[in-house]
Amino acid sequence: MRNTHLVIGEITKPQGVRGEMRVRPYTDDPMRFEDLDEVYVKRGDKYEARGITFVRLNSDDVVIIRMDGVGDANAVEALRGEKLYVDREHAVELPEDADFIVDLIGCRVTDDEGNDYGKITDVMQPGGNDVYVISGKRGEVLVPALKSVVISVDTKAGEMLLSAARMREVAVFED
Repeated sequence: MRNTHLVIGEITKPQGVRGEMRVRPYTDDPMRFEDLDEVYVKRGDKYEARGITFVRLNSDDVVIIRMDGVGDANAVEALRGEKLYVDREHAVELPEDADFIVDLIGCRVTDDEGNDYGKITDVMQPGGNDVYVISGKRGEVLVPALKSVVISVDTKAGEMLLSAARMREVAVFED
């Protein structure tokens, strides 16, 4: 089952004393915060909507926001470390050949020769291109997210198909 909400940032600390908070964006485009009227904070297994009343982008890739019901630095301090989410309805629209990382996690990975590598457990973003971390019976495998390696992805079915020939060339297998 796909997640109903997508994480877009994390509250890191207060900004001043009037309830503004510094947010580390988990999105490729921090400017997307400017278009949001609300975000969600997770409480147990429920998501609590919070209105956004102020947004400013800092030059250090930090977003400063103020949320309804958070009036001072102590209230922000109580939220330190909390993740901020949007519901899928308000998520950015991805290009046709892109997927949200959260939807890739858990996908079963096989290749066109029938080899089963396990499931995607993480997606690293070192720059250049993403790297899929796949864990299975063979241990951990690191696979670059290249079009020449990935034949197809079906996040609804939870499946990824890779090129066996390219895997032999570019994958890093745990020793």
